[in-house]
Amino acid sequence: MNLSLALSSDKERGLRRGKEKRGSTPAAPQRGFTLIEMMLAIGVLALILAMLSTSFSTVAHSKVHAEGRLLVDREGRALLWQISKEIRDAVQTPIAPSHVALLGGGHVGNSGPIDTITLSTLDAGHRRALTGIAPEYIVTYNVVSNPDHPGWYLLQRSQQSGLLLTTVATQSLVLADNLLSLHLRYFDGQRWSESWDSSSLPPGRQLPVAVAIQIQMAAPGGRVMDFATQVTVPMAIAQW
Repeated sequence: MNLSLALSSDKERGLRRGKEKRGSTPAAPQRGFTLIEMMLAIGVLALILAMLSTSFSTVAHSKVHAEGRLLVDREGRALLWQISKEIRDAVQTPIAPSHVALLGGGHVGNSGPIDTITLSTLDAGHRRALTGIAPEYIVTYNVVSNPDHPGWYLLQRSQQSGLLLTTVATQSLVLADNLLSLHLRYFDGQRWSESWDSSSLPPGRQLPVAVAIQIQMAAPGGRVMDFATQVTVPMAIAQW
């Protein structure tokens, strides 16, 4: 009996020692980020942010340039329409006395032709009169250097009444400040010429049959936009 009690006591002590050993075993330490890993992570994040920033900047610049080119396209088309409208309404009629005038001068600028034109037109305001006959105006398109941007030109338009006997000082209106060239050519029915002077021609033949207009305008991003058209002058046709 004493032997069994001793064995039981030894067994209990052995179990207690096992529990103590298990309880005293240190826990495995938790692994963290090293300095090198942190630096690598920050470097990768910075690279991704730089790529995103570059992509965003490229898209933003492309959008701004596209909107600028669209605006220049509208301006160029509007200029072609306005100049064509006034050339098409050039005065030359035997029905009523009128001041027949069309003076086109060829000039050369830094980037190409910068021509000028002066003509007598019946519809300078682009509005129909109630009677169908609009006032007569002397309209001039001329080009001067843009003081704020070397290489660009200002396209100016001025007008005065063609019914006045004396010359009146006129004010010029700037139609475009990014003009690169304005090229006008005149067709007399047989050949094209770079200039026109109605005062040196006989009555009835003072206007060209057609006028070719070529315009170059600067657009964002250093792009050059071209506009061109050809205008037939109704009053120059013989049956008129």
